[in-house]
Amino acid sequence: MLQIENLTIHINKDNRTLFDNLTFVLNPNDKYAVIGLEGSGKSTLLKAIYDKRLISYCDVKGKIITTGKIGYLEQSILDNWLDETVLDYLLKTNPWSKIKLTDYQKLANLDNYLVELKLSPHFIDENKKVNEYSGGELVKIGLVKILLNEPDILLLDEPTNDLDLETIIFLENFMLNESRPLLFISHDEALLENVSNGIIHLTQIHKRMKPLHDVIKMNYQEYKEYRNLQLDSQAMVARKQRDDYQKKMERFQQIYNKVAHQQNQVVRDPISGRLLKKKMHALKSMEKRFGKEKEKFLDIPEREEAINLFFDENVSIPNNKSILELNIAPLKINSQILSKEVKLSVYGNPKIAIIGKNGSGKSTLLKLIYQELSKRNDISVGYMSQKYEELIHYDSSALEYILQDFENSDESRIRKMMGALQFTRDEMDNKTHSLSGGQKAKLLLLKMVVNKNNVLLLDEPTRNLSPLSAPVIHELLINFKGCVICITHDRKFLENVFDEIYELTETNLSVK
Repeated sequence: MLQIENLTIHINKDNRTLFDNLTFVLNPNDKYAVIGLEGSGKSTLLKAIYDKRLISYCDVKGKIITTGKIGYLEQSILDNWLDETVLDYLLKTNPWSKIKLTDYQKLANLDNYLVELKLSPHFIDENKKVNEYSGGELVKIGLVKILLNEPDILLLDEPTNDLDLETIIFLENFMLNESRPLLFISHDEALLENVSNGIIHLTQIHKRMKPLHDVIKMNYQEYKEYRNLQLDSQAMVARKQRDDYQKKMERFQQIYNKVAHQQNQVVRDPISGRLLKKKMHALKSMEKRFGKEKEKFLDIPEREEAINLFFDENVSIPNNKSILELNIAPLKINSQILSKEVKLSVYGNPKIAIIGKNGSGKSTLLKLIYQELSKRNDISVGYMSQKYEELIHYDSSALEYILQDFENSDESRIRKMMGALQFTRDEMDNKTHSLSGGQKAKLLLLKMVVNKNNVLLLDEPTRNLSPLSAPVIHELLINFKGCVICITHDRKFLENVFDEIYELTETNLSVK
């Protein structure tokens, strides 16, 4: 069981409260999804439950009560385990802990868990460093680590990140069949709809300075419908209260003005004067009652401000323009052959998705395409890597990163655009390493918009974005008049955005 009582977490450096007096209980068979816009504190919540030392930059109040061991899959394993061997990762609790002799006993069940996760017995190479595995492979290693520790509670932060479709379906079934209490974060709307039976929604209104939360026992699809109805109903009642009050006050004001006028006219009639004085006293009492009635009005609900991002309508590619003529035989990394032959011809402005199993070479292929296209002067190429640190300078601020190719006179315009993506002023000025994964993803997308790139190469662009931001990103690319080549296994994203889907296999790259 997991019990949270009046949990309040405050980010000291930003002087911002992520959530206030959050209370919920997870019992066996509970599968609660934590949702909210980027930077709302979803990952921070999971870290606080697992180990408060992971959020030393926060002030934490309230009770976190757990019975048994916690299995925690962090969002970005590389952030903390970059130079560790995979064996150290599997056996250590955290990078600074030491391996005890008894820890090696966990490996007795390693083969069983590899079979359960449908992984090869040779998948774990104890001499290999964590940073030598692909993103999808790291998620699988993270699941192996969790199972080796035989936890009683599961915390999964973006478990589908970088997984291929086959493994996502496997993971979905794994989560569905779990009886242990499960708290998870995911950008994958299909996973949320299929797995969740409870929702914890972290929201921040009033320019992200006022935290609110909802905890409710229903699945994601039901919750979306319920929340919209609830907000619409509350807004309707609140507005009717204000309309009725306004009409009542208008009638009251007419009577009040009339009595006040009569009082001014009465000079020598003491009897009428006393009556009017009593009437005025009654009116003032009525006015006080109206004031108390106003205090009980329902608030007009303030919805989360959606992110806003769009390309300049002049950013485009002519339909007949040759973008790419690719012929690689074979596709390989170092001496390892990934695919025997890769051919791809791209003209004009199609929206192309590339899928394939983990380790098939998709990211390697996209990087080669970027290296080829970035040499050209007749197109402007934007590239989003899976590994944000390859592109974002972590020692610069978010604002500096966007402004690096522009004049300082553009600062107010860029700040306005970042504000539309729900960056606070502190987040704009803080070092980028302190941003959440979703905020870094938004930063890379904004960079492409500001640079007016007309060819976008995107490696899992939705992997850290909230499902609440998904419709905006889908619309951004649907309306984009340039060329998009994208690696993704996001099922809703594939369905809504792409014209062509290719699969990369050991043999070739072919239309799916």
